[in-house]
Amino acid sequence: MGEVLTWIISFVILITLVGLIVYQLISLADLEFDYINPYDSASRINFVVLPESILQGFLCVFYLFTGHWFMALLCVPYLYYNFHLYSRKQHLIDVTEIFNLLDWEKKKRLFKLAYIVLTLFLTIFWLIYSTLDDDED
Repeated sequence: MGEVLTWIISFVILITLVGLIVYQLISLADLEFDYINPYDSASRINFVVLPESILQGFLCVFYLFTGHWFMALLCVPYLYYNFHLYSRKQHLIDVTEIFNLLDWEKKKRLFKLAYIVLTLFLTIFWLIYSTLDDDED
């Protein structure tokens, strides 16, 4: 039962990360179609960037503590990327440069989304596998 609970917690964290990234993509799309102004878009995105990074870091540490080494290794590049952006003070969107970097910011978040979705599919696989394995015992 402990394995199943671990994968359920991981699933919830990953769904939350997907939601945060999709929220950022929607804010960028609203800016692109001129539904909101650059200040509002930047403030909405900057509000969720740090919680996204912290949650992803927690997920990586969670995998380490629960002994899921493959999943922890899978999270390390994303964790390094977030740490790299944060250490260079490039994790927040600048209001004055948001239009110049709009395509790059969207691509960056789409890659993050693809990475998290891949991790989500692996988590669903391990959740189903551990549930079926639990039923045999």
